[in-house]
Amino acid sequence: MLLRYLLRRTSTLIYLDDRHRMFACQEQFRGTIDGASIHPREVVKEPLHYNAAAVILAHNRLSGVAEPGQADELITRRLREALALVDIRVLDHVIVAGADSIGFAERGLP
Repeated sequence: MLLRYLLRRTSTLIYLDDRHRMFACQEQFRGTIDGASIHPREVVKEPLHYNAAAVILAHNRLSGVAEPGQADELITRRLREALALVDIRVLDHVIVAGADSIGFAERGLP
């Protein structure tokens, strides 16, 4: 799935095994041109179903600005905490905006 070409906001989970190898990728939430609601309860269910050891969160921005905002940091913290309760690590949260992308890990963000 190429997030940069989608015409609506979407949130995606990349599933990783215990050696951090990707084995699946799944769109979690679809939104409109300016947002998508993300529900931690729903995010926790799918990695458990796939028996993932870790995940990478990703979402696109139609604005062309990949810079993380306060809302991005808040939801990342909430998802990290929720997934930690079931021993699933969040390795990164990547924001894709056109040809640009920013990962929280590279920025030292939570």
